[in-house]
Amino acid sequence: MEAWFVIAVPIVIMFFALFMERVEARLRHVAVQEDEVEEFLEQARPDEVRALYGHGIGRALELFRLRRLGGRARNLRQKRTQR
Repeated sequence: MEAWFVIAVPIVIMFFALFMERVEARLRHVAVQEDEVEEFLEQARPDEVRALYGHGIGRALELFRLRRLGGRARNLRQKRTQR
């Protein structure tokens, strides 16, 4: 009986560690970084602040990122047309 316990406990711990690693990886992608929030609070537009109030930080940061990416895309297009 004790032999099964010696074999089973390390296997259970190993599977638990693998499961927790997967959970942590998913949370890492979902979590909001501190510097993103700080940048958002410094540069947010009124519609982004309304999204923060109404829908939470996830939607507000999504709008903020889209605006920043849109500005970068415009800059790249302008540089291409100037060449």
